[in-house]
Amino acid sequence: MVVLRKGDWVWVDSGTGVPIGAEVKLTDTGQLQLIDDEGKEHKITPNKEDGLRPMHPTSVKGVDDMIRLGDLNEAGLLRNLLVRHREGIIYTYTGSILVAVNPYQLLPLYTTEQVHLYTDRRLGELPPHVFAIADSCFFNMRRNKKDQCCVISGESGAGKTESTKLMLQFLAAVSGQHSWIEQQILEANPILEAFGNAKTIRNDNSSRFGKYIDIYFTKGGAIEGAKVEQYLLEKSRVCRQASEERNYHIFYCMLMGMPAEQKKILSLGTASEYNYLTMGNCTSCEGRDDIKEYAHFRSAMKILMFSENDSWEINKLLAAILHLGNIDFEATILNNLESCDIMTSNHFNMACKLLEVDPKSLEQSLTQRSFMTTRENVTKPLTCAQAMDGRDAFVKAIYGRLFVWIVDKINKAIFKPPPEESTYIRNGIGLLDIFGFENFNQNSFEQLCINFANEQLQQFFVKHVFKLEQEEYSRENIVWKHIDFNDNQRTLDVLANKSLNILALIDEESNFPKGTDTTMINKMNQVHGKGTVYIAPKNDHDTQFGIQHFAGVVHYDSKGFLEKNRDALSSDLIQLVEMSTNKLLKQTFQNELLTNNTVTSNSVNPKMMIITPKSSLRQAADTKKRVPTLIGQFRQSLDALMKTLTVCQPYFIRCIKPNDFKKPMLFDRNLCMRQLRYSGMMETIRIRKAGYPIRYTFDEFLERYRVLLRTTLCDPKVESVQKCAECICETILAGNEGDWKTGKTKIFLKDYHDTFLELERMKELTNKALVIQRVMRGYKHRKQFLRKKSSALVIQKHWRGYKGRQLYRVVQLGFARLQAKVRARQMQHHYQQQRVAVVLLQAQTRGYLARKEWRRRRAAVILLQANTRGMLARKQVKKIKRDAFLSAKERREEELAALDRQRKLEGVLQQRRQKEANAQSESITDQEMVDDIFGFLPNMVGGQEGLAPVGFKDLEKKGARTRPEEVDLDDVPMAEDIPEEDYDDLDEYSFSKFASMYFQGAATPTHIRKRLQQPLLYHEDEGDVLASLTVWWIILRFMGDLPEPKHQTRQGSQDLRGANMPNISLDRGLVDRQDRRLSHMVGLDQRLLRNQKNRKLSTVPEESAAKGRKGSTFTDLLSRNRKSSAKPEEVILTRKGSAVVDAAPQGRKGSTITDLLNRSRKQSSISEEVTRSASGGMRKPSVIQEESEDQEEVSKPPTVQIISEEEENLVVEGPTLDRPMTALEKLHIIVGYAIIRRDLRDEIYCQICKQLQENGNRSSFFRGWILLSICLGIFPPTERFIKFLQSFIRFGPMGYAPYCAKRLTRTVANGVRGEPPSWLELQATKSKKPMAVSVTLMDGRTISLPVDSASTSKEVCQFLSEKVHLKDTFGFSLYMAIYEKVWSLGSGREHVMDAISQCEQEVKRKGGQEQHAPWRLYYRKEIFTPWHNCEEDPVSTDLIYRQVIRGLRFGEYHCDKEEDIVQLAAKHFYIQYGSEGSLDNAKTVVQDCVKSSLLEAKSQDKWIQMVSSAHAEGPYIKSRQKETSVKAEVVDYARRKWPMFFSRFFEVTKNSGPALPKNKFIVAVNWTSITFLDEKERRLLHLSYPEVTGVNTMREGKAFGQSVCLLTLKGDFTLNALMAGNMAELVHLFLTGLRDRSQYAVALQEVSQDDTTFLNFKKGELIVLVKDDEMSVGRGWIKGMNERTGKTGAVPTDAILVLPTLTKPTNEVMSLLNLSPDQRKSIIAANQKQTGTVERVAPATLKEFSYEYFRQPIKDVNRQVIAKNVAPEKLWAHSREPIRQPLLKRLAGNSELSHRACLAFTAILKYMGDYPTKQMQSPLELTDQIFGPATKDEVLRDEIYCQIMKQMTSNNNRFSLEQGWQLLWLCCGLFPPSQSLFKHTQRFLESRRGQPLASDCLQRLQGSLRMEPRKLPPHQVELEAIQQNSTQIFHKVHFPNDMDEVFEVTTSTRIRDLCQTISTKLQLVSSDGFSIFVKTPDKVLSLTESDYFFDSLRQITDWSRKVKSVKDGKRRSDYI
Repeated sequence: MVVLRKGDWVWVDSGTGVPIGAEVKLTDTGQLQLIDDEGKEHKITPNKEDGLRPMHPTSVKGVDDMIRLGDLNEAGLLRNLLVRHREGIIYTYTGSILVAVNPYQLLPLYTTEQVHLYTDRRLGELPPHVFAIADSCFFNMRRNKKDQCCVISGESGAGKTESTKLMLQFLAAVSGQHSWIEQQILEANPILEAFGNAKTIRNDNSSRFGKYIDIYFTKGGAIEGAKVEQYLLEKSRVCRQASEERNYHIFYCMLMGMPAEQKKILSLGTASEYNYLTMGNCTSCEGRDDIKEYAHFRSAMKILMFSENDSWEINKLLAAILHLGNIDFEATILNNLESCDIMTSNHFNMACKLLEVDPKSLEQSLTQRSFMTTRENVTKPLTCAQAMDGRDAFVKAIYGRLFVWIVDKINKAIFKPPPEESTYIRNGIGLLDIFGFENFNQNSFEQLCINFANEQLQQFFVKHVFKLEQEEYSRENIVWKHIDFNDNQRTLDVLANKSLNILALIDEESNFPKGTDTTMINKMNQVHGKGTVYIAPKNDHDTQFGIQHFAGVVHYDSKGFLEKNRDALSSDLIQLVEMSTNKLLKQTFQNELLTNNTVTSNSVNPKMMIITPKSSLRQAADTKKRVPTLIGQFRQSLDALMKTLTVCQPYFIRCIKPNDFKKPMLFDRNLCMRQLRYSGMMETIRIRKAGYPIRYTFDEFLERYRVLLRTTLCDPKVESVQKCAECICETILAGNEGDWKTGKTKIFLKDYHDTFLELERMKELTNKALVIQRVMRGYKHRKQFLRKKSSALVIQKHWRGYKGRQLYRVVQLGFARLQAKVRARQMQHHYQQQRVAVVLLQAQTRGYLARKEWRRRRAAVILLQANTRGMLARKQVKKIKRDAFLSAKERREEELAALDRQRKLEGVLQQRRQKEANAQSESITDQEMVDDIFGFLPNMVGGQEGLAPVGFKDLEKKGARTRPEEVDLDDVPMAEDIPEEDYDDLDEYSFSKFASMYFQGAATPTHIRKRLQQPLLYHEDEGDVLASLTVWWIILRFMGDLPEPKHQTRQGSQDLRGANMPNISLDRGLVDRQDRRLSHMVGLDQRLLRNQKNRKLSTVPEESAAKGRKGSTFTDLLSRNRKSSAKPEEVILTRKGSAVVDAAPQGRKGSTITDLLNRSRKQSSISEEVTRSASGGMRKPSVIQEESEDQEEVSKPPTVQIISEEEENLVVEGPTLDRPMTALEKLHIIVGYAIIRRDLRDEIYCQICKQLQENGNRSSFFRGWILLSICLGIFPPTERFIKFLQSFIRFGPMGYAPYCAKRLTRTVANGVRGEPPSWLELQATKSKKPMAVSVTLMDGRTISLPVDSASTSKEVCQFLSEKVHLKDTFGFSLYMAIYEKVWSLGSGREHVMDAISQCEQEVKRKGGQEQHAPWRLYYRKEIFTPWHNCEEDPVSTDLIYRQVIRGLRFGEYHCDKEEDIVQLAAKHFYIQYGSEGSLDNAKTVVQDCVKSSLLEAKSQDKWIQMVSSAHAEGPYIKSRQKETSVKAEVVDYARRKWPMFFSRFFEVTKNSGPALPKNKFIVAVNWTSITFLDEKERRLLHLSYPEVTGVNTMREGKAFGQSVCLLTLKGDFTLNALMAGNMAELVHLFLTGLRDRSQYAVALQEVSQDDTTFLNFKKGELIVLVKDDEMSVGRGWIKGMNERTGKTGAVPTDAILVLPTLTKPTNEVMSLLNLSPDQRKSIIAANQKQTGTVERVAPATLKEFSYEYFRQPIKDVNRQVIAKNVAPEKLWAHSREPIRQPLLKRLAGNSELSHRACLAFTAILKYMGDYPTKQMQSPLELTDQIFGPATKDEVLRDEIYCQIMKQMTSNNNRFSLEQGWQLLWLCCGLFPPSQSLFKHTQRFLESRRGQPLASDCLQRLQGSLRMEPRKLPPHQVELEAIQQNSTQIFHKVHFPNDMDEVFEVTTSTRIRDLCQTISTKLQLVSSDGFSIFVKTPDKVLSLTESDYFFDSLRQITDWSRKVKSVKDGKRRSDYI
């Protein structure tokens, strides 16, 4: 009785004869119950408790090897498989036999990692796997040199085919060659499966034939061939299938995957249209993609050498089979006999066409049978049933023979016959995948053959596992207990072995002419009816008989047995095949045709042949003897197979089907138990457990394991072989369950014994190898030691000799020196005596000579005095004469001036003493401090000082100015302040916290009074570091924390500079451009100047200013001696820039703070990019140059520009700061550094805040807050510091906190300023209130408004428009005027105070005082919109009208005819005075409208008379027209007449686009068009808006601002401009507005419809748009009229292009719109040739790039001594000397990279021929030195680009330049430059488009951005191609069928790209599975598909060179 506890496992009777496992569990009530493996509950009753048996622990969780099961019974086996199946483990061992359970799902068990894991492992080391069996086969084949085979058996659907494929996959992988033959063997499977597999009820991919694949290996283990044998294809499936089954896969794949064109040729449709494919009512198979399978099938056929013709012929036969199946027969009566006819259909005709036979012949062959009687040929008609049977027989014959032909074709491709050498031996592994045991509801002849084959395999298994093994134990006298097993020999005897066996009876009955299925079954009943194997039918009428197979009883239906066994074809069909012209059809029937010909030739009458139809019983016996039956053929093949298996060492895989439903995770116990029983698995386990599967003869054992024998125990020379073998086993296997046996001739081992012995053998061999290595290495090192010892002795001998000789020479030298000393003493004594005598003689001689010289000089002095006194006397006489002419009044004035100067000097000294006293006092207030610092500032209102500028004086006279209004800035629409609630968040942003986070070193956030050793913040730029220290020094001096330095001499300054104080000189960025002037504005100011030629250019005389004025402090600070220059006659700069010709005298010092900024920058602010470039010492020159860099006169550009490469600027020393400076000078220096150096702004704020924190000095504290408030209005901090600065400001002194916070907010909102603070801003700092400036309108009104430091022109314009109630504000801009200069500030983000600061500095430059600068602000109309309407805003119209009248008076606007001036004056007359026409009024009008030059040319009276007459005759007098409408007429006239005067001008540089005479010009944008002008206002190009198709902007980089891309019908222009954004915005506004208002469109495509609702038009026609409410543009339709036809209709919006114009486009525009882009280019090019326009683009260089990224040039002292005036080194230009440092400064700190860069440059010099060398190097070696380091290290890539472009710049050597282009071409394809260098490289190439390789280099450069960089330097092929000036590289690719093709490869071609190109060329469906192989002399290598083609070739080439020297020759590439 079993004691049960919770958790125990027991066996429970299941009622089926096999117990089931169950677990003991507790119920809720506490009772025990059993839960079995199927989840069923069992109550424990006393009866059931007696039947319970405990379960062995090995059966609970299962084991890998069922031999180790404790419950060695059927239940244990079954449960072990069940447990593992539930865990997803499908493989289990039974010794060396593998049991595989079909999972019916995909499992991740067959990856490449698994293949590597199971390779070269012993069976049992790893969990069970099919790969382990395959590896054992492979290992034993190589070890034992014996053929192996693997028998894969099981029922249909158990997974035999998949196991076979996995075995093939592993063997192909483990061979390690990846050769073509392996690929072919693997690809044979898809073809065989397509033709031989089908969907059955039990299996979706059931093999309907058997195959044996024999794989042959070389001695090295590589696959060298294979052969496929096929058995018994189920041909009947072609004609009929059971329910829910399909025909063979190939039919469905062909219909789904074949291209539509081919299907059309074959007249094929879908599967449901064909009778042969729909008998099973199933045309699809779940889990199979027929389209993909067909693609795989097609690619496999190509790999297996099936030609395209072969594939097409196969498709024709398959299509013919389908068409034959659709032929229908119609029953008829012919000569009183039943007959049939073929019904007319397309299928019959198509079948004839595909079989290439005559339709009548085919019809006769299918409906009639011909046979010979003794005398004549008789034709018998067939019934419908007989005809259909004959057709089906013909179809089966075609398909069966086609399958045999395909297998033979595959064998020809993969089978390599062994050589005829008798010594050649090759081994192989055979895989048997044959149909499984089948038992259907309806079993026929095919099932009998299949089950007979399975009986043979079962007998082979039984014989191998049981019989032979037990016989051998008995033969070797091994003590053995016999094991009973299920032997199926009796079944085989009944089926095939005994006489009159069943197969023989079937064969015999088939040979009888009158034999039928009934006679056959009667004979079988007679012979075998009494046996137990054969089961007779139940009655005489029953046609079914049964066979007791090893797997169970199977009942067969005998109907059709004989017919199928005969497998004969009628002679009519044979003759039909012979008459066919289809070659493939004849090839498949070749054997039948030969037999037919033989019979015909042997007959009496060759024209007559006796052929018996299949349905006839009358057949000649002799003929049948020659035709083997199907059973006979099958038995022969099966016998041959068994012989093959017998000579091989077998492995067995038993496949188990878990269920009949093909469902995963479903385990049918009864089904699996049945399979286990008939497979004999129980007996197998017993015999494997007790047996010894490993056997060796004693000789074999000792030969293999001799290394394990201990000779001390057993000497093989003395003892016998058996004794030695036993000794090895006793020694090694003693502790490993020594269950091994010794027989008579062999030794018997267990499986694990063999594994253990192999492991020990490997260990012992390893130890022996280590001993050999140890001895050899000892010998080697001893030999080396002795050689080194002898060498050391030789060295010691020579060294000791050398030291001895050296000591001798020292002693010898000592004696020589002693001799010299003695001799010297003697000579010295002799010399002293002679010297005394000589000195005495010299003294006497020199005394005489001195006295003589004194006398001569005395006489000369007397003569000089006499002449000097005479000259002074004469000058005194002249002075007395001149004084006599001066009046007493003039003398008095001179005396008073002298006294006044003396008083001023005393006053200045007194003020200075007072300031020093105040600085020492601590009791002054903050306001007093401000007044003290800015006491020099007078009270003033901006815009009211001095005289009005030229041309605007009339506005000064009209009326008194409006008093400045006290308006708070909150009333002005400016940026909002920080909300109050935001201040609460600033508590955590303390300045101390920022200092702890970001300050360097030990810097503290508190006040100190000493110089810093390093900046507070970290700076990458060395210039920023030096500037930070300089600013700190100036801040300390400004706040009074350091005293001012005293005046020092030049020598002292030089000494100080040498004392490690680099910051006493002003930064180069502050003084680099100090002589900049304000230049001309294109437009209004230029006309004004032309009318003022005879006037003085300045209200302050230049000459007197130059002679007598005192220079400003900042000017003196920044001044330096420069070469004097002559002024250019006329220079034009940007409209936003400035406006005057510089008339300064030569040699005059002077500059302004604006020199800190870039010359070509925007006025309002400095862009971050420009300031950064300026900080690096770079400046971008003006597009239209004002002055050359050396201050020489600018020459006029020629018609054809010849632009040379730029020269490098000389570096000069800046002015010193080590001198006393005023507070304003210090302030300008601090602010100037912040403006030009963006990274310095936080540093400056931190320095100021540091000095304000814990500052106990009140004077210093208030000075610091004043400095902080000023800085807050000029430049903002960065985002990192702004919160901390806001928090710091909150705790400022009374009045400063809100003031500073507001200034910070405004500066952050409006951006950084471009100029230092003006005098007006410093005055506002005193009161902490806004500044008041006056703006004058064109009607004479002056409006004062408040501004601050951050105010922009947009805010001012907005304020003015609201003030004067202006609605139409577009085009009104703010203008700045001073003297004769006028420029526009626009209405955008231009800072007003920057313009005022510039004006003040211009006044200071001219010698005046800044506070008295006579600047003015004006509010004017700058530009019109194309749709301007004067009636919309009368205020706007009035202001423009006033502007036009003033422009007429002052010559701003010119009229070609006097009549126009008279008409305008008459209208002005009417507007001013109405219809009253007095002469006084007329005179006033003439003075208002006519300029003075015209009044001088024609008298004023004449003008008065003409104006009065015109006024009286005007139409407005009679019509009483309103004044506003007349004003509108004047404005409209001005708008139409002078569009260029109302334009916005942009200074640009053309980057790319159609050729123009110049590349630097001005773009004028107005309401009519876009015009390109040169510096002399000559029109270069005119573009109307319909010719402009689009505009966009792009960022060009740090130093180059933005670019605008203008897309036009005349070409696309890329223009560089600092105002690119404003220009693009303006053009886009005009284009958008014009399109919205346009009524004209052009047709993009032709539209032709019959419906009259739609408008018909042709492409390129003009469509007039009709805008109404009928159609909505948003819905895609608009109403339009065709101008050509005049018809109206609906037009689709996507078919037209709306033109941006308000007028009808010209014919020229329409013609350009109708042309293609290429045609437009050709027309433009032709026009350029006619006009002689030639574009010479300046060759771009790396000069600008070098300023920021190159190192400083090396100063060669020797070179400077030799040539003092030599120019400094140009790092960006060509050089013939090697470099000692890399070009890029970021490489300078890395010695290794620097060395590589220098070597690369030397290689470049050698490659280009610029460096002489004695030893010639190949070009490939040089390119490796150049590009090799860069491909490995990304940092070197920019260096290589820069070096190559450097050597191509200013290179006059043609050969060298060509070589340089070759290097650049290679470089552009290998890797891209960085983003900072890319734009410069692109410009370098674009500016040299004339070079042959430039365009290709540019294309490769663009492509390199999208690709990964190459990993290796260029290949030899690439180098040879470019050296031959060829940019195309072609490579030949060879194919396995001895074909080859040439394909183009590029630098960026990858292996996968080449595979795709090849597959496209070969018209493959997919390139999957294909690869490129490179064949070298000794091996074939596969290329990785992700690698570049040339990188792979280069890698293989380098590898080959390392292995051995390979001759240059053709390299073969195989495509697989």
